[in-house]
Amino acid sequence: MPKSRQPTNPYYQGPKSDHFNGTRFFNPGGIPPGTLRDLIRWKWGGEKPALWPKSFPSAFAGNRPVERIEGAGLRVTMIGHASLLIQTAGLNILTDPVFSERTSPFSFLGPKRHNPPGIALADLPSIDLILVTHNHYDHLDLASLRMLQTRFKAPIITPLGNDTIIRRAVQDADITVTDWGDRTEFRNGVTVHTEPCHHWSARGSRDRRMALWAAFVIETPDSKIYHIGDTGFHDGINYRAAAEKHGGFRLGILPIGAYEPRWFMKGQHQNPEEAVEGVRLANIAQAVGHHWGTFQLTNEAVEEPVAALAEALGNAGIGVQRFRALRSGEAVDVPA
Repeated sequence: MPKSRQPTNPYYQGPKSDHFNGTRFFNPGGIPPGTLRDLIRWKWGGEKPALWPKSFPSAFAGNRPVERIEGAGLRVTMIGHASLLIQTAGLNILTDPVFSERTSPFSFLGPKRHNPPGIALADLPSIDLILVTHNHYDHLDLASLRMLQTRFKAPIITPLGNDTIIRRAVQDADITVTDWGDRTEFRNGVTVHTEPCHHWSARGSRDRRMALWAAFVIETPDSKIYHIGDTGFHDGINYRAAAEKHGGFRLGILPIGAYEPRWFMKGQHQNPEEAVEGVRLANIAQAVGHHWGTFQLTNEAVEEPVAALAEALGNAGIGVQRFRALRSGEAVDVPA
């Protein structure tokens, strides 16, 4: 019988590691993503998603950010989903920028925005750095990166393999490619650490886990910011490791949405209760929640993450001002 052909990784070739088997990346001791059978069970098994309103406007939308926040000041503004503007140490940093109408390989099909970007692309201040956590369409949007490159030519930091995808659309992009545990020295005394999170990746049906996913720690002369684009709770392993390595954080930017049904989503998307536990485990002084209220990806109602977060904070004895679910366009000034 002919030997079965090993799949070829189109994005990355490199040595094996504790989270790369030579072809695919994986979460050590973790839960793999659901199978096609699981997906069919979810989509057609009778668990109907909540009905979102066609439009979910925000009272904060349309606010224009200041050009820069100098020194120890720290302001975070929600653009939408996992796209945020972080302003500190005289730098403007964008995370997972998605300004497109849909998170899909198609412009006419797939999850559609329920509100416009909280900061319009034309109203962005000069961008100094872009962080891309992984390659799912709601985090890596090539059209947005192409527009940002044309306007700002900002450097991009992203985990292994994602650079190949980005370069297909933005050939002259300045990309730093990192693995878990790497540190990237930037300017103004800022260092970006690439850290583990519990997730997966794919742009199609044949490239599952062939590009790496990651969290980032932004270390400035005055503080540390822990940004996670997407993660399952994974028994708090990564939160504990982050606290052990970095000591604690002035700010955590944590996902709180896209978590139902739990039997399907638990391994890859934490819920608000788990996010609150992450705040405790990682010694996070202030937190903001993202990954909710913009694109309907899962079953929960549009504002359910906000109510679930408030309940979890109450149960944990943590004040609601310590962990806020940001709405589109909303900005927070984080105390020193």
